Amino acid sequence: MNNTVQQYLAFRRALPKRPPVEQLRVRVRGLEFAVYRTPHVTGALPLLCINGGLLFGHDLLWPALAPLAATRQLIFYDQRGRGSSSTPPGAVASRIEFDAGDVPALRSALGIARWDVLGHSWGGGIAMLATAQDLAAVRRLVVVCAVGVTGEWLPDLHARALMRLEGAQRAELAAFDTARLVDPELAYHAAYTRAFFPAYFADRAFAASVAAPTGTSVTGAVVAARIRRHGYDWRATLRDVTTPTLVLHGAADILPRSVAEGIAGTLRHATLRSLENVGHNPFWEAPQSFFTQVETFLAEKPPDS
Repeated sequence: MNNTVQQYLAFRRALPKRPPVEQLRVRVRGLEFAVYRTPHVTGALPLLCINGGLLFGHDLLWPALAPLAATRQLIFYDQRGRGSSSTPPGAVASRIEFDAGDVPALRSALGIARWDVLGHSWGGGIAMLATAQDLAAVRRLVVVCAVGVTGEWLPDLHARALMRLEGAQRAELAAFDTARLVDPELAYHAAYTRAFFPAYFADRAFAASVAAPTGTSVTGAVVAARIRRHGYDWRATLRDVTTPTLVLHGAADILPRSVAEGIAGTLRHATLRSLENVGHNPFWEAPQSFFTQVETFLAEKPPDS
């Protein structure tokens, strides 16, 4: 067992008992969403946590982010057509902008006037787009190893992953034809995502200790394929976001630092912080540093308070 795995296990063992999670069914925008929340914490705004992956449910981030529940209520949800949330009619027209529009609607339906928002990977993209639609309701925004404000990073990602992998893992990923990913074939997207998964880690031994998730969402495959076909550019939408934002980047993430710099350069009040020797999932590979950075940022008072 290497040091990264040992440090992670020691961190988890030192945590208090995990809080209970209440599951709700919330109907907004003609869909029924599965929402999960930890107990209310008096005096602290709730924190919405938006997972990435496009094909997956909220369990990519729960219980990974459970330590944050010690100081605030955490809210997770399964995005439309993922996990236990209902699939939209006409799923073939799905796009990430629809996911972003669901967030303010969920906030309103839950009776929450204001909250903080955290998004990881593609969830960081959803979080930024959702914040742009709901500026008065988002006090602070955290984006963790988030996708870029344009899709310029995506074409090179496969080659970067191959350089990260070795042996059988490299051969498995190399066998995929990325040109097929412009089609919303769930089985192909899911298999590609599983093969790609080890490349997200800086530490190979740690990657071997984490089971690759299995994508099950047709809706998510449609969104992923659309992005690969058409690309995207969110700069015009995001340049008016004035929400104080923490941009956390793993220095060894397969997404290059330029992606995080592009986010920090687009959002008006963003602070970029890097975590050394960390890949795409810093809450696993460097939990102490990750949670300290997030908690410190969320606890900061605005200059005029």
